[in-house]
This record gives sequence, C-alpha cells and structure tokens, in this order.
Amino acid sequence: MSKVRFLLRRLLLRRLVLLGAMFALAACDPSAFGGPRVQSGQPVKVALLVPGGSGDAQFDLIARDLTNAARLAVADLDGVAIDLQVYETGRSAQRAAQLAQQAVADGAGIIVGPLDASSANAAAVAVAGQNVNVLSFSNNPAIAGGNTFILGNTFQNTADRLVQYGRRNGKSRYMVVSGRTAAEEVANAAVIEAIQSRGGTVVGNSQFSMSQEGVVAAVPAIAEGAVASGADALFLTSSTQDALPLLTQLLPERGLTPNVVQYIGLTRWDIPASALSLPGVQGSWFALPDASATQQFRQRFTSAYGNNPHPLAGLAYDGVAAVGALVKSRGSNALTRSALTQRNGFAGASGVFRFRDNGTNQRALAVATVRNRQVIVIDPAPRRLGTAGF
Repeated sequence: MSKVRFLLRRLLLRRLVLLGAMFALAACDPSAFGGPRVQSGQPVKVALLVPGGSGDAQFDLIARDLTNAARLAVADLDGVAIDLQVYETGRSAQRAAQLAQQAVADGAGIIVGPLDASSANAAAVAVAGQNVNVLSFSNNPAIAGGNTFILGNTFQNTADRLVQYGRRNGKSRYMVVSGRTAAEEVANAAVIEAIQSRGGTVVGNSQFSMSQEGVVAAVPAIAEGAVASGADALFLTSSTQDALPLLTQLLPERGLTPNVVQYIGLTRWDIPASALSLPGVQGSWFALPDASATQQFRQRFTSAYGNNPHPLAGLAYDGVAAVGALVKSRGSNALTRSALTQRNGFAGASGVFRFRDNGTNQRALAVATVRNRQVIVIDPAPRRLGTAGF
C-alpha cells in the first residue's frame, strides 16, 4: 500500500467517523458476504432505510424524497417484482442497526440505505451474520468493504476524473490547496493519490486555517509557491460554501490568474450560480454528473411527486434500480457480492456507475468549465463503462 493510500485510510478512519472496532467487522473478508439467494417467481424484498422520524424537518424531507425515488425505480422495472419495505431510522446508528435486523427478519434480502456513515456501518455490522449486503447512501469510503457498499460519489472518484482529463490535456505539475479541516484533509489525500496514480507530479501541497484570516494569510505563499514550482494546475479542495470564493478572488489579485495556471475544483463550482462570477472560476475545470440523465430523472420525479427531488434522492433510485437490474440478469444470484461488483455496472439517476470490489463506487462524470459566467461541458460524462473518462 502506498504512503498516500495509507494516509487516506488513516485520515478517513480517524477524522471522519471514529467508530472504532465496529469497522473491523464491516471491512473483513469480502468473500464472507455472498448474499442470500433469490427465490424464483417470488418478489424480492428490499429494505429501504431512510433518516425520517427524528423530528428534524430537513431529514424528514430527505427521507420522503429518498422513498419516492426508490418507488420510482420500482415502477421503472420491467418484468421484475420488488417488494419495497421502508424503515425510518431517524439519525440514530443504534436504531439503524435494530431496524436492519428487523428488516432481515421480515425477509429482506438486501438493504438500501441508511444515510449517515455511522448508521450505515452499524446496520451492516448488525446483519453481517445473516449474509446480507448493504447499499448505503453514504460517500464515506471508511465504511466500505465487507457487506457494505457506498452509493455516494467520492472525493477519489471526482479527483481521478479531473486528473485524468488534465493529464490528457497536458497538465502534469499540480499544486494542491486545502483547508485544515477533517473533510479537506481527506480530500487533499484523495487528490494527491489521483495525481500520482495518473503519472502527474505534486509540486506543492499548501494548507491553510479555515478562517478568513487564515485564507488571507496563506494566499501570498500559495501564489508564490505555484509560480516558483512551475505548477501548471492549481487543484483546490474547498467548496463555494467555505474558502473557495475568497481564494478565487485573492489568488488572481496576486498575479495567479487563470491564464497563468489551470484552476481545478474538487467540488461543484456552479452552486450557487453567483459563484460563476468569481475571477478565479473563469476557465476553471470541475466535475458534474451526466446532465441528460440528471435532467431526465428530475423531470420524471417532479411529474410523479410534484416537487424537485432532493440532491440525494437519486441515490435511492440507483440502489433499487441496481437490485432490479441484477434480479433480471442474474436470477438467484442477484444479491451476491459478485453480482453487485459486475464490471458492466448500472444505469442510474445521474449516469452510469458501478461498485468496486472494495465497496466504493465509480461514477461517470462530465468535466465542465466556466465561460462568460456560463457552465460549458468540455468533456461529456461517459455513457458506457470502459470508455475514455471512466
């Protein structure tokens, strides 16, 4: 294992969830989790664990949209009978574990959800002895492995897509800029891993305190370091909700304009729309889901339920759609680990995706830039696995 991979795993385990010994069971020998056999001619019982019932209106809304998206996926299945059973976990890992066990006792052959990493890990541990796999909505790779798969897009997937595009377009010397937070330290390690695995060179790795004063104090050294190192790409891990607006304003003012270095973002730089006017964002690169697939899902969801889906809703659609596709193509072996990790992957709400052997996922992403404050896709999301960009 490379030093970067080791660092990434250590940071994920130590800083994000700190669940201690429970990870050992969820990440044990993958061959132990084959999955129950599907009975011919019988509906497949799928348990959907959603974060409703906590009294928090925001999470009740997420739970509603996850449930509706899953039901939309069931309705889309052709020749496959899915018996979807919904369980509300709130935001309690203990309750998630209890309901996972209840779902299996009720006959569920696979679990889709829950949302939080801690709840997902607890649920997976609870049903590991019953040979049941869990497709969590989390994007935290620390819980992946064993009988746990994650549906959420990961830092690693996004970083790899962007570095791959950069390498194809002549970018080889990368400076990475991150805030000193738990999430951005993990993101930083993911970016470095992607650069090195794609044959690029990390010429600088600058971190700053996550405050206005910290950003302002760090900007001169970042700008000088990028020029002195000969960086041809500046990879920023911050989002528009934290340090990105200040960084992309101050760095160009220090002479590090988009004409000097290629700005690349690990997060969505088009949300909110006002971010598209930032100086450093012009000409930048960042990743997006497949626009046509996302729009089609949004339109169908809105037509069916009368509201725009929550951004996480598509994950429930993907989980149920994947189960349905496997039941149709794999029959009695549909819920096994080998079926879930098939290289052909699945068609999802935001494009094609597949599960990796380690329980993480690979999702098709487009690369976009900003021109005249408009988002322009410069490399579309792949529509098939095994093509360029995937």
